[in-house]
Amino acid sequence: MSEETANASVRAAGEKDGMQAPSCETSNVATSISSAPDRPSLEQRAAEAREAGWDRTLSLTLSYQGASFSGFARQKEERLKTVQGEVEQALSLLFRREVKTVCAGRTDAGVHARAQVVSFDVTEDELAGRELRRLKRSLNALTDEGISIVSVDERPLGFSARFDALWREYHYHISTEEAPPVLIEPLVWHAGGGALDVDAMRAGAAFLVGEHDFKSFCLAASAVGKSTCRNVMELEIYPEELAGFPVTTVRIVGSAFLHSMVRTIVGTLMAVGRGRQDAAWVQQVLDARDRSAAGENAPASGLVFWRVGYPPACAPVSRLGEGRSAAAAPSSAMASDATTPHDAACGR
Repeated sequence: MSEETANASVRAAGEKDGMQAPSCETSNVATSISSAPDRPSLEQRAAEAREAGWDRTLSLTLSYQGASFSGFARQKEERLKTVQGEVEQALSLLFRREVKTVCAGRTDAGVHARAQVVSFDVTEDELAGRELRRLKRSLNALTDEGISIVSVDERPLGFSARFDALWREYHYHISTEEAPPVLIEPLVWHAGGGALDVDAMRAGAAFLVGEHDFKSFCLAASAVGKSTCRNVMELEIYPEELAGFPVTTVRIVGSAFLHSMVRTIVGTLMAVGRGRQDAAWVQQVLDARDRSAAGENAPASGLVFWRVGYPPACAPVSRLGEGRSAAAAPSSAMASDATTPHDAACGR
């Protein structure tokens, strides 16, 4: 079986009898943007923004090396360095006021991002005389060296990096080489111990595709009183190389994820890949709805927030006589404005 065929079989697992747990029965769980009636539409948010005095909405596409940050989200303890804290501090310096941002997906301490997206509102006066290209340059000069502002774009007024996201994609990289892969070690889980049974991992992964209660795969404390139903759209496992070093990559796409969900899925599939459990055990873990039933929480170092997809209505815009420079234009290989993950290249 070819690599592409094997991974396609995982994506199609929801169509196979006996290969997935019953769908979530909680009717008010928002597993996609279309199933959230209580979420304001883009038009409603635009009207609210105008009422609040905002004229335009900007987005930043960020890459960051997560090792030096206490996660993405700002913390009450100011001594803790976070990605959001650094970005908002730089924006506040530039616009001479407090600027609050919204992100596509909050990442934990040590987790990296290739194309995180954040959004914020501004007035016409604040953008007067500013080119997005120069704004990007200024932000890169003011933010921590572990953060790169890849692009600055104008979006439709009211755009939200979080609420308008259709899907989010994560990659997890595992090294099973005997010697530590020093050049890429900050970006992988160096598990050692020889090759993994990737076919068995794919068979286990097939049980997770679709809409399920993923309570077994999230931090127990974060699940109290909250829905744990989520929709995993795609889950692939394949070999590739990073800077010439062989790694096994777990690629997962979903509408949204629970706290530590991706890392717990990887830790659970690793137990299968090592032969400690068979593939059918993954179904038992899913059915248990108990964090103690799953595998270990894989280290943060191997996880990368890869990209996020938005509907066409939320694509970057430009105004008459105010074309964006090439330097400010979004890269199709980074943040995606495709409706589905396969509407654009998967970055591999």
